Amino acid sequence: MKLILASTSSYRAEQLKRLGLNFETRDPQVDEALFKQAGFTPETLAEVLALEKAKQVAGQNPEAIVIGGDQLVSFENTILGKPGSEQAAIDQLMSMQGKSHTLITAIAVTGPEFIETHINQTTLTMRQLDKDAIKRYVQFDQPLDCAGAYKLESQGITLFEEIQSTDHSAITGIPLIALTTLLIKAGVTLP
Repeated sequence: MKLILASTSSYRAEQLKRLGLNFETRDPQVDEALFKQAGFTPETLAEVLALEKAKQVAGQNPEAIVIGGDQLVSFENTILGKPGSEQAAIDQLMSMQGKSHTLITAIAVTGPEFIETHINQTTLTMRQLDKDAIKRYVQFDQPLDCAGAYKLESQGITLFEEIQSTDHSAITGIPLIALTTLLIKAGVTLP
């Protein structure tokens, strides 16, 4: 059975390799801005985007199992995405220092006669840091393409005093425990 990751994220591809499965990657070409304007809650937005990405690729590959994903940060009633620039990353991290936020990671698995989603929520509490420490971190890790402006798999771990999650792999982009369950339900044989 053909397995496709509907994502151009190198982080998600690296994670999926951990499961020992052969897969292809495809760009889902979903205009996320349209969905962000719809007024969804953060959890619903992440889930809708993950599902839309999977459906987009599945439409061109109806016999394949397709995995879509999305990740965002919910902080003080605001959705934070990828900062895109060093200054935006510094600003995001400065606003979150000493406070907690929720990292929402959603996945969707589609296949012939199969559609299921999963949402993982991780609560992260940042240390109280000064601007120079945050600037040094951003210059080191360059987390410009990461929701929340940090890479926990790298030096970003030093920014936090507490992390609460049922699946730490979700922090990088795919909750692998939940994904494994969904793939088995969809009929994928794991190595």
